[in-house]
Amino acid sequence: MVKKLYLMRHGQTLFNLQNKIQGWCDSPLTELGQYQAKVAGQYFKDHQITFDHAYCSTSERCSDTLELVTDMPYTRLKGLKENFYGQLEGESERLNCHLTPKDCETFYLQYGGESSNTVRDRMMQTLTNIMERDDHFNVLAVSHSGACFNFLRAIQDPTEELNKGFGNCCIFVYQFNDGVFKLEEVIRHKYN
Repeated sequence: MVKKLYLMRHGQTLFNLQNKIQGWCDSPLTELGQYQAKVAGQYFKDHQITFDHAYCSTSERCSDTLELVTDMPYTRLKGLKENFYGQLEGESERLNCHLTPKDCETFYLQYGGESSNTVRDRMMQTLTNIMERDDHFNVLAVSHSGACFNFLRAIQDPTEELNKGFGNCCIFVYQFNDGVFKLEEVIRHKYN
């Protein structure tokens, strides 16, 4: 039987609004971020998508998002955390403005951060472990932009989806069959 993973980015945060680098440091959801999470929750209700299990990163912005999407119990996992940016945590996004995905593979190491390949491998291991469980058929996991990107990068060339944007509360729908993930679609909501 084909299983489904709904991997979702958290709602907009204060640091997103302020264009600050946000990895392991945290900031609260904005009003828009809360609204985005509620829109995602309504999407699942409207499409009669129910989950047998839910997970999120240990970052508060992810647990707050998940709690606005659904009232089901969930598990927080460090393996779903964002990239650690070291000394650049909380600094201006201008420091990232000229970086390509290839640059990001090692760029943050010089600041005490982690490689994007480390994030890719951590996300792949964590999500594979989740989806291989016998009673996990329809799973929701709330994570982060960089973590979601690096997970997609492990599966396919992410360029096309990256060009469309990884906005707050976008939902990556993956099929999981025989230990292999396949991207089915990316749901991007428009917010007025």
